[in-house]
Amino acid sequence: MNLPLQMNVRNMSLSEGAKEEIREKASRLERYYDQIVKCRVTVDAPHRHQRKGHLFEVRIDLTVPGTELAVRRSSNEDLYVAIRDAFDAARRRLEDFSRRQRGETKTHEPAPHGRVIKLYPEEDYGFLETSDGREVYFHRNSVLNGAFELLDVGAEVRFVEEQGYQGPQASTVALNGKRFA
Repeated sequence: MNLPLQMNVRNMSLSEGAKEEIREKASRLERYYDQIVKCRVTVDAPHRHQRKGHLFEVRIDLTVPGTELAVRRSSNEDLYVAIRDAFDAARRRLEDFSRRQRGETKTHEPAPHGRVIKLYPEEDYGFLETSDGREVYFHRNSVLNGAFELLDVGAEVRFVEEQGYQGPQASTVALNGKRFA
């Protein structure tokens, strides 16, 4: 393991087996991000007078270029489970950080755009035309923020399409420029 590991123990003593488990799991973190500068693991058995038995808390602070990632797992009565859970969370944080560094963050598809082509305000519904020329039904209740009255024929909208009983329908409709709630 190339990364410097610092182990802190509070209110208890660690067995050699637990120390070895921490060293092994810390060395595995380098598989997920190879530029870890420092790894600090704190194992604590805080005093809880109302409870029988010991609860172990594990905190992992990882220093990486430009920031520090901290993981604090909730208590567990089994020290090895607390260590495992903390390192699993640290691994996920490192994987997410690594993806962001490489620019591989998730992107969501933008909502489809269309325009209102028919509007029947007295019957509380209308139709919009999708960018590929299909007609999609929508009801007043599908329009966000009570903006049904603001719609006009020709208005540009974003929508979420689903299959209705009689064909495609928009389950959510928003005027362009308005955010989905």
